Amino acid sequence: MRHKRSGAEGLPSAGIMASYGVGKFLAEFLTGGFAALVFKFYETEVGLSAGLVAAAVVLYSVWNAANDPIIGFFTSRPTRFAARLGRRFPWIVLGTLTCVAAFVLIFRPPLGAGKPLLFLWLLVAICLYDALYSTWELNYQSIFPDRFRLPAERERAAGVGTLIGVLGIAAGAILPTFVIRYGDTRSYLVNAAVFAAVGLAAAFLLWPGTRETRAMIERYLEQEKARTEAPSFRKQLAAAFKERNFVAFLLLYFFYQSASISMTASIHYVGDYVLGGRSTTLIFAGMLAGALAAVPIWLALGKRIKSRQTLLALAAAAMSVLCLPIFFAPGHWGFVGAMFAWGLSFGGFWLMMTPAMADVIDEIVVKSGKREDGVYLGFRAFAGRLAYAVQALSFWAIHAATGFAADPRSAKALVGIRLHTALVPAVLLAVGVAVFLRVNTLDADKAEANRRLLAERGL
Repeated sequence: MRHKRSGAEGLPSAGIMASYGVGKFLAEFLTGGFAALVFKFYETEVGLSAGLVAAAVVLYSVWNAANDPIIGFFTSRPTRFAARLGRRFPWIVLGTLTCVAAFVLIFRPPLGAGKPLLFLWLLVAICLYDALYSTWELNYQSIFPDRFRLPAERERAAGVGTLIGVLGIAAGAILPTFVIRYGDTRSYLVNAAVFAAVGLAAAFLLWPGTRETRAMIERYLEQEKARTEAPSFRKQLAAAFKERNFVAFLLLYFFYQSASISMTASIHYVGDYVLGGRSTTLIFAGMLAGALAAVPIWLALGKRIKSRQTLLALAAAAMSVLCLPIFFAPGHWGFVGAMFAWGLSFGGFWLMMTPAMADVIDEIVVKSGKREDGVYLGFRAFAGRLAYAVQALSFWAIHAATGFAADPRSAKALVGIRLHTALVPAVLLAVGVAVFLRVNTLDADKAEANRRLLAERGL
């Protein structure tokens, strides 16, 4: 039985696209709050050394090497709710409710305890939070290629998601500037509670857009009915790394995440030390304004350049180049202007990232004949979490080399902050683009041919 767009399934409405886009808000809101604050909170407020914080984050990344792909595999398997609610939606509900509560635990360490207990608390809290976050986010990402099946739908849904998601980036970055006070550990806990409340509200708005349609559920049930053997995690794992274009996307995504997390986590150091304790609200707002202004620009480029892979690489290259003005920014307004310019390229990458990934998933489904993308999305999530280790290790190395612990306001320490704010991200993005262009082979013609085959096969 072949399923095509029909009255039974219908075109996704603007409301459904907006609801789905709230998932982008939630993901970026929580990720932004996590990336911007965790390292600084435990290093400068709790009192753990940069080396211990980096060690916890590296161990957390090792945990992710197994955690995300395994979660992706097991949540793709049938459950007793699948026939009625779909295979993804129940996990999205469970994950969103629990991960916002776990977010608070990260910022509630036993203050006054010894460093071993604080280190253990940080490690366990971030691992628990991430497992629950991955439970919903992997399933959320997996829905996109099946829910939005036509190129026009994907572009529109990605555009709506980008606009809403950028608000999540802004909220995750800007909200703490109104709540936290440098030197006041309790303010970080209050900030985490506010994040949990906003996250819970976003979860309720997200659910309608991630509820699987009857046609999506039937496609999945037919796939399971036709299966002759149980899915093998080992086989799916091996298959993932044989997909050249998936590996290319994964590597670029890793370098992009490493760069953006390094920059995001650096801004509070910029405000506290480079700018002498000045608020970073307008700096983050500059990035938001640039990203929003970028949407029509990149949509117009998309009409001329049909390959989403090419556009993704172009946006990443622009991000790399536009990191350099941030390194040389002369003061507060210099940082605001430089971040606005960087936001123009960041918005383009964000707009093209999901459609580009969907085209890669389409190619995999054409080859395998099945939609078993949980493991693939698990590796995508792992690449994103591994970026935290890059950020933590680079901060630790730079802070050690520049004497940050001894005098965080010395000339050397301030140069070090500028290094991990801008120069390190520029290099990471440049490497990512070079690798991607070398490995990726998925052009616009291949992507269109894959979409035609999927329609013909009812996948």
